[in-house]
Amino acid sequence: PGCNPCVAAPLRIGEKEGVDADPSLIIELADERATQALAARLAGRARQGDVIALAGPLGSGKTSFARAFIRARGSGHEEVPSPTFTLVEIYAFPAGPPVWHFDLFRLETAEEAWELGIEEAFVEAISLIEWPERLGGLLPPAHLRLALTPGADAAARVARLTATPEWAARLRGLADG
Repeated sequence: PGCNPCVAAPLRIGEKEGVDADPSLIIELADERATQALAARLAGRARQGDVIALAGPLGSGKTSFARAFIRARGSGHEEVPSPTFTLVEIYAFPAGPPVWHFDLFRLETAEEAWELGIEEAFVEAISLIEWPERLGGLLPPAHLRLALTPGADAAARVARLTATPEWAARLRGLADG
């Protein structure tokens, strides 16, 4: 089924090289349920080595999105604490790559991410990174940026997905469910 609480602007994908000049998708999410549905759909398209940069202000829903993404990759009943204090939580599943969930808010320098094993995550896992701007130049260029901002009311959010060529084709139809 489609995502009834979602309203999307189409992802503009060119015919040459797979992407045009603005490979962005904007999706209006009516509530947390719509955010969870988007996370589940994106989880089904993610692959080993993918990096998803979760941007947005405090309280914008980054951790809620990550929690729904992780549960969609697993049994749906995983306990998914925020990595605010641990900085990284790792989730292994019987099938598919693990998911490493990073919260980099407390990093003082980008180089501190190496101590978290981030280079291993970039190769062996799917990486969900809250506060990706803390990585600076260490953020791989081939990542999907998902920025969450407040929507029309307190429960609503606006998701803006900015795709690299590696991601653009996989995002086709994402807003349709």
